[in-house]
Amino acid sequence: MDLEHARRVAVEAALAAGSVLRESAPGAVAVHDKGGSGDVVTDLDVAAEKLILDRIRAEFPSHRIVAEESGVHGGDRPQGGWTWLVDPLDGTNNVAIGLPAYVVGLALCADGRPVLGVVHEPLSGRTWSAVSGAGARGPAGPLTGPPRRDLRHGPVLAWTQGHGVSRLDPAARSLKMTMDARARRVLQLWAPLLCWAMLARGDIDGMIGYRAEGLDLPAGALIAREAGLEIVGLDGGPFEASAEGPAEDRSFVAAPPGLVGDLLDLVAEARRLAPALPPL
Repeated sequence: MDLEHARRVAVEAALAAGSVLRESAPGAVAVHDKGGSGDVVTDLDVAAEKLILDRIRAEFPSHRIVAEESGVHGGDRPQGGWTWLVDPLDGTNNVAIGLPAYVVGLALCADGRPVLGVVHEPLSGRTWSAVSGAGARGPAGPLTGPPRRDLRHGPVLAWTQGHGVSRLDPAARSLKMTMDARARRVLQLWAPLLCWAMLARGDIDGMIGYRAEGLDLPAGALIAREAGLEIVGLDGGPFEASAEGPAEDRSFVAAPPGLVGDLLDLVAEARRLAPALPPL
């Protein structure tokens, strides 16, 4: 498998999908309910996804594809264990309310592990990508690690949680409450891949995820890791950014190595406080 060729295909597909999104969003887009959780989908999601699927199928017809809107293509077990993950519009809820904060994301996994990740921001035209073991790239070239920042007033953190996490979940409530108390700012952008790109380029200091969605996790986590960030589970143990497995396996802390210990302390404090939270 030529991963550099796959990277070029993924980048070109993301750029083409980004052109579709940029020409129409933000603005008057058709928004539809998606399931019964309050989530939404737009016509832009569907159009961008079809474009990406067509390009992947043309280049890699034997590969399995898991797409945000149309589901699984190519069966349960792909030839050679290759699976593409396609998030054509990460930030759909933002687009639906006219907020220009969204990206296109693709990942290629081998037997469940990410080996390639691409994130493209249509409005700025910036693209980030990574190949496992070969480093991460941004618009200005290789990503060599986030710069050291002054954290006297606390870090700037991003938060993400899976769609299945209840608003009443005590662990999530306690984590968010503790982050608000410890951090200088906490971002909840509704576009996790955008947060991963911000972390990889050093615009934010860390990210905490609780039962994160699987589709948009591998691409962003691979770019961050290849850029020099460390990602561990909430207990400090090894973390595998896989789209497979239970949601409980997709809770993490991500930051430069020197900040990971502080964020794990934050998580431990949140766990101590969670049983004492008043019921809602």
